[in-house]
Amino acid sequence: MSDKSFTLKDNGSGEEADLASYKGTLGPEVVDVRSLYGQQGIFTFDPGFASTASCESTITFIDGEEGILLYRGYPVEQLAQKSSFIEVCYLLLYGELPTQDELGKFENNIRRHTMINETMLRLFNGFHHDAHPMAMVSGVVGSMSAFYHETMDIQSARRREIFSHRIIAKLPTIAAAAYKHTLGQSFMYPRNDLDFASNLLHMFFAVPAEYYEIDPVAAEAIDLLLILHADHEQNCSTSTVRLAGSSGANPYSAIAAGIAALWGPAHGGANEAVLTMLKEIGSAKNIPEYVARAKDKDDSFRLMGFGHRVYKNFDPRAKIIRDMCHKVLAKLGDDNDPLFELALELEQVALQDDYFVEKQLYPNVDFYSGIIYRALGFRPSMFTVMFAIARSVGWVSHWQEMITDPAYRIARPRQLYVGPETRDYVDVTNR
Repeated sequence: MSDKSFTLKDNGSGEEADLASYKGTLGPEVVDVRSLYGQQGIFTFDPGFASTASCESTITFIDGEEGILLYRGYPVEQLAQKSSFIEVCYLLLYGELPTQDELGKFENNIRRHTMINETMLRLFNGFHHDAHPMAMVSGVVGSMSAFYHETMDIQSARRREIFSHRIIAKLPTIAAAAYKHTLGQSFMYPRNDLDFASNLLHMFFAVPAEYYEIDPVAAEAIDLLLILHADHEQNCSTSTVRLAGSSGANPYSAIAAGIAALWGPAHGGANEAVLTMLKEIGSAKNIPEYVARAKDKDDSFRLMGFGHRVYKNFDPRAKIIRDMCHKVLAKLGDDNDPLFELALELEQVALQDDYFVEKQLYPNVDFYSGIIYRALGFRPSMFTVMFAIARSVGWVSHWQEMITDPAYRIARPRQLYVGPETRDYVDVTNR
């Protein structure tokens, strides 16, 4: 708690309420309004929770003005350059970077949790072939509570740890199975001899009839994307996991709820929307027209993949992924694909246009990630699924933190009611 406090005064009655403030390690102070209803009988009003701190957390810090993203205090730029997704998973789960021995044991544990129950695998046959992969993934993850009963005890630290490892390990396998089902191809089992990113590529793109060689640039790009999407503070899907988990619901259902929230086009579906936009623009010669439309307040068209709700400066993840995007396109991009040329041209126009520079509407991580996934061979419907694979470690880390928080209680927001006042029921014959 800081030395500062705030006094809220009712100008009508003159009544006052003293509100304590808290200062975190980094970031703005927060005002404690928990006693406000008891003291003055009023609620706070914050649609979208844009100015509300819903919890204490030690996991991720974002400074949107300065373009800073920290995982457990470590700048994402350093982790992207020097670490691996598995090491970042350990960091987010346990709070510290692992020793070499700890990392080896953790990675081995994740590799040996990748198989899914054969009965669960047969669940995919119940989905239509053209079902969206996110529908399949959220449904199958929710069903995990019917297969892994022993990790339903959320009061057991060991059971919670097993659950956490299981989600991180099995979600790529579930995602790949959903992808193969949409193609009508045979499911590819995971391989324990491959690292996380390489195993993911193997399960998605290998077929039983042929040898599949994993491109190191593709594996490097996947690992980087997973790191950059691993966590992002109290975003919509993470808050959904916390909200669902706060009821004491089994952790698999909480993760399934997070996956459903991520599916929304304003959240995890943004990179898919970037490709849709590029297809609409069609050609580099049409860029000036669409840039002009984006500047027109009376035109509903918006450039997808530019700007960010939190970052008022350049998205730090975009700076990192931009170089990887160009590296992937140089190695794996289809020279005959006009969308790649169009994307790079649009990027340059936006970076140099005074309007976008002034409003700091820089390309964000979604702009580049969709282009990379397309170059690697992923269908647009799988982009959000890949996001879910990465964010799974953030979800389970926040769920673990919430469950062990002494202040943990079921989430129960209130509302500003604007409906009818009290009225009496009228019999149907008299209406």
